[in-house]
Amino acid sequence: MVANIIGAGIFTTTGFQAADLGHTGYIYLLWVVGGVLALAGALCYAELGAAMPEAGAEYVYLRETYGPALGFMSAFVSLVAGFSAPIAAAVKSLVRYAQPFVPGLDAGAALGPVAVEDLIAIGLVWMLVGVHQRGLKGGFGFNDVMTLLKVVGITGIIVAAFAVGRGELGRIFEVSPAFAEVAAERRLLPAMATSLIFVMFCYSGWNASAYVASEMRDPQRDLPRSLLVGTLLVVVLYLGLNVVYFYGAGVEGLAGRVEVGQVAARELFGAVGTGVVTAILCISILASASAMTIAGPRVYYAFGRDFPPLSGLASVNPATGAPSRALVLQGLVTSAVIVSGRVDQIQQYAGFTLTLFASLAVSCVIVLRFRRPDLERPFRTWGYPVTPLLFLAVSGWMMWWAFEGRPVESSLSLLTVAVGGVAFLVMSRRMERAPSGGKSH
Repeated sequence: MVANIIGAGIFTTTGFQAADLGHTGYIYLLWVVGGVLALAGALCYAELGAAMPEAGAEYVYLRETYGPALGFMSAFVSLVAGFSAPIAAAVKSLVRYAQPFVPGLDAGAALGPVAVEDLIAIGLVWMLVGVHQRGLKGGFGFNDVMTLLKVVGITGIIVAAFAVGRGELGRIFEVSPAFAEVAAERRLLPAMATSLIFVMFCYSGWNASAYVASEMRDPQRDLPRSLLVGTLLVVVLYLGLNVVYFYGAGVEGLAGRVEVGQVAARELFGAVGTGVVTAILCISILASASAMTIAGPRVYYAFGRDFPPLSGLASVNPATGAPSRALVLQGLVTSAVIVSGRVDQIQQYAGFTLTLFASLAVSCVIVLRFRRPDLERPFRTWGYPVTPLLFLAVSGWMMWWAFEGRPVESSLSLLTVAVGGVAFLVMSRRMERAPSGGKSH
């Protein structure tokens, strides 16, 4: 849970928010709002996951609530935007952060049509695929160690920043001249919505435990605990990191920068401290990419079981228990996403899509309360119906304004959903023709 959420986003997106808003107070507010939304979503997923503890999370919830078409579209979107795009953004950010440790790595260097940075990022993707081909024991063990290092390291950064860092308290609540322009031109709401998409991208993964519910010993007990405790821990760490960023570099010093953690560390700790902080951030990002590499194939495994033409995705390595073909497919798609755009473009594209399908999944809580009142619910959403309605209302507002602010990325998100719908129609027709042709696919 924690490994999945805390990834590249928190170490990159604050710079984009600083450029769009220029006001630290509004940025802190957005991180709190994002945390409340993530907690509301986690409460809803806890009810759904405890009632339906199967691999696949929202694929299962949407299939059971709205039918196989929306479930299939959800799984298709998970492959492209739900997991592959965030993994791509993570490893691209990791390579950018790791540049000081790799002599001669130039941000503009290319090997033919592909940037050297992207080639290294693709190599990291396939390294993770190899690690998780070893199965649950090897993959989860690697992930647990990386997550422990991540949480200890981030906590250490926050404490050290105020104990020995050379920051300025006045920067914590700094407002840049850019904010006056945003307010004067009445761009505050669109800017906040666009920034909230970035924030929710950083919180994406609050539902990570639900994807492996079928592999838990006691999902009715452990899934809600994981979702709630994990989300609350991340909210605290995110707020702490943002205060450290502004304490070190200020809103103007971070505006438009991708490697915000590195920029702030340079101001706070100098060259030696920057190296230590950068190493911790690289470990954190790698742990996130690793956790997403675990979760994604569980979705493809689930819909591979339901759709015979895709049954290969449901195959499991008998020696390791790993969904081998699903892992390879995700590696291929992630590699393609890496070379498709910049980090901020990939994050906006993924953030819009993730918000859309998380909203549809949360709506299942309300629909199933009416449609299947007798469904056994070991955990019930706290604050129902306010909790799911709050999540849906804010998510809808955010997507509306995000479409206004970033129409290209948002349109690509909707196009991905449409392609998933077309793929479902093609798949359904193929399945309908299979019995009459006497063939099994």
